[in-house]
Amino acid sequence: MQRFYLGIDASKGYADFVILDANKMIVQRNFQLDDTFRGHCYLTERLRLFFKNHPEAAMFAAIESTGGYEKNWLNTLTKCRSVWKIKTARVHPLSVSHNIRAELKRNITDKISAQSVAEFLIVHPEKVTYNADDPLSSLRRQWHFINTLTKQKTQLLNQLQTLIYTANTELCSYCKDGMPQWLLKLLERYPSARKLARARIVTVARIPYVSKEKAKTLITMAKKSIAADSDPITENTITMMVKQINTLAKAIDAQTAMIKKHSTMPEVNLLKTLKGIGDFTAMGLMLEIRSVNLYSSSKKLAAFFGLHPIYKISGDGQGSFRMSKRGRKEPRRLLFLVAMSATESNPLIRKLYLQKLGEGMSRMAAIGMCMHKILRILYGMLKHNQPFDPQVDIQNTKVTRKRWDKRSVIKSRRYQDYDPNAPISRRQQAKRMERKRSQSVENTKRGIQTPVPMDTLTN
Repeated sequence: MQRFYLGIDASKGYADFVILDANKMIVQRNFQLDDTFRGHCYLTERLRLFFKNHPEAAMFAAIESTGGYEKNWLNTLTKCRSVWKIKTARVHPLSVSHNIRAELKRNITDKISAQSVAEFLIVHPEKVTYNADDPLSSLRRQWHFINTLTKQKTQLLNQLQTLIYTANTELCSYCKDGMPQWLLKLLERYPSARKLARARIVTVARIPYVSKEKAKTLITMAKKSIAADSDPITENTITMMVKQINTLAKAIDAQTAMIKKHSTMPEVNLLKTLKGIGDFTAMGLMLEIRSVNLYSSSKKLAAFFGLHPIYKISGDGQGSFRMSKRGRKEPRRLLFLVAMSATESNPLIRKLYLQKLGEGMSRMAAIGMCMHKILRILYGMLKHNQPFDPQVDIQNTKVTRKRWDKRSVIKSRRYQDYDPNAPISRRQQAKRMERKRSQSVENTKRGIQTPVPMDTLTN
């Protein structure tokens, strides 16, 4: 059975295709099709002719993830799987990019990119997962839509607070912990201090959660307000902004209810057994993780979230471990919220958080450690389909420590003593002298006598 590889580079409105054999030789030269009904029909016809000439062939097709432009082509290829021997896959653009650099290719075009995708399938078959359908793609799009609406609402709330400062300054004292709903309704009716000062106490008290005493206080403050803006344009801007915020809030609630209704993932209830994770957060984490079977270890899941540590050091500089923060920001944002809540409500995570703070670690770095710890716990819960149990984590920690104790001590990587005639920088020379002095001090403490050099004895 011959193996052929179809590489696809998708762009907005069109895509480039090329077919290679197992030896990276071009079997069918690059051709470009538009993302239309006619273009998809032409692709199906080209595949029909290809399998007619190669009836025993097996084709491996892959396309880069481009944020949605690849979905139509991938859907057409998925339908063709029931007719011909085709396996489909998405590949990460960064993986293809590294493969292009490894092959020292200078030019990047759509034609070259399609061929590079096919070559990546040939060189790295172990890094490609075929026929991995994503049934949660619609829920994930809806989740992203809710996040977009939330960001828009937050931006409008920030702008509204700026306008309140100049239109009714005294109301800013009620916005310290967020914008309460009664204040939004008040601003919709009385957007400035000038209008609020003319209002009646009974009318203002009809707003929910506003008593007559509070209404009297609000009107009294409005009459003595130092607000600078009371023109009709500012009042109209505040009114329209409040209406837009209320509209966004209703849309967010409706979309959240819909995503909860259509979400049938049993893992959501499993994740909620960990204190610090709620309904919405558990759903978002599962939409990002998709399936725990996609990750062979907790380290792979941490790398997907961008939580794995990376070590950076230059020749003469000082190295340090940092969170890589690679990949999308949304998974880390969700896990950050979980960690912030767990440091207050979960004794296990709070103990780790306080321990790292006691060791001198900064607050944000300690939260990053908690994020990594929580993700490893979630991986174990999903892998073994078990609710959260702190005793399981304590036992696993003891086993891990025993494994580290059994490991042999890493010896120095140097095969010779430091040569004073080496062409090193002054900073590196100072480092070597400091290390030499520290070793001599340790030898003296342990009763080890440092041998005297022969040249000093002869002199």
